[in-house]
Amino acid sequence: MDTEGLRQLDALRAALRRNELLTEVLTRAAVLDLPGWYLAAGCVVQTVWNVVTGRPPAYGIRDYDLVYFDDRDLSWAAENAAITAGAGVFGDLPAVVEIRNEARVHLWYESRFGVPCRPYPSTEAAIDSFEATTCCVGVRQSAGGRWRVYAPHGLADVFNLVVRPNPVLAPRHVYEAKARRWQERWPELVVLPWSE
Repeated sequence: MDTEGLRQLDALRAALRRNELLTEVLTRAAVLDLPGWYLAAGCVVQTVWNVVTGRPPAYGIRDYDLVYFDDRDLSWAAENAAITAGAGVFGDLPAVVEIRNEARVHLWYESRFGVPCRPYPSTEAAIDSFEATTCCVGVRQSAGGRWRVYAPHGLADVFNLVVRPNPVLAPRHVYEAKARRWQERWPELVVLPWSE
């Protein structure tokens, strides 16, 4: 990794540490020990947006997405067991922690978004397909406090407040609806148009 990449990783960790709720979710998530888990997408990038724009670190964050990958049992019952365990771990926090098994996404994606989704081979593959490349970020912390960051498109757009479409999977209307909602809360964002 180059010097700029290392600097951005340090800046990301410093920004995320300012959101005490996010760091508490990270600490508690490690206890759940879900396979391939990350705290991902909105709660991560929106914390950075808040720090960059001088807002309170948890401003505008609707939920904290905790994603994991377990293809040993694709039943709703197995995913619901993880959600129930999470409710016990996160239930006293003033935040919604949404737990989702990315190995199951292909089972419901088309009925919700109108396009088919092939099964993902990993959590990282799922993160790769988030609707904006800016949101293709996941972080986790080991029980020992060591951070792992997955950001296949880098972090420059996150810190520069640029929202860039990722037409890998999500339809245009999903990207545009989310981008509009984000820009209402963070008007400083530069939303790049969907390219055909």
